[in-house]
Amino acid sequence: MCGRYTRYLSWSEIHRLYRLTAPAEVGRNDAPRYNIAPTDEVPFITAAHDGNHRLRTGRWWLVPFWAKEMPKGTMFNARIEGVDTPPAFRDAFKSKRCLIPADGYYEWTISPADGKKDPWHVFQPGHAPFSFAGLWAYNSNLDVTSCTIITEPSAAPINQIHDRQPIMLDPAYYDAWLDNNTPAGDLKDILSHDIDGSLQFYRVGREVNAAAINKQPNDNAGMIEPIALL
Repeated sequence: MCGRYTRYLSWSEIHRLYRLTAPAEVGRNDAPRYNIAPTDEVPFITAAHDGNHRLRTGRWWLVPFWAKEMPKGTMFNARIEGVDTPPAFRDAFKSKRCLIPADGYYEWTISPADGKKDPWHVFQPGHAPFSFAGLWAYNSNLDVTSCTIITEPSAAPINQIHDRQPIMLDPAYYDAWLDNNTPAGDLKDILSHDIDGSLQFYRVGREVNAAAINKQPNDNAGMIEPIALL
């Protein structure tokens, strides 16, 4: 799963991944985020009508277009194994695919010492920005735009700490993933082209575990500081 992620690099560093042309998209100055949690508003990228890319924002917890109320089930991740079949994801997989910019995410292991969750910060070499492969939806009943991150069984090195991981798509496949003309039969093959094999990770403090403390966001640079392991 992917239940928290980060986007702390400057927008200028992140937007180089995309062909964003509108002044409001290129000139953004988003505050750094060190502990993005499900239901937070996040930016994501879709195809634009002119062949470039378009920036949207929405809730990180997919609300299918047909839903009459906010989903109670977990909808911030979509497993690749069944992403093209259940009603919650099927239509978005066909025609509303997106990229979600990030520069890291968190995963957890259980401490043998006290049975509590120990968080790990996962990132690309040099903390380089990347894109999660995702789906999005607009629900006119609730007037909600939303998105979700696609996950897959983990491979090395992440299988050392968890059995699943988010798909970080190879930039060479961004356009094919976003293009509604891409044949449905090609989409899972496109998702096989990820950049997950070079990931690095280290332990961070348990403050990450709570998205908010005393109703204030627990979201600061200290969240990604490595801690010494005994």
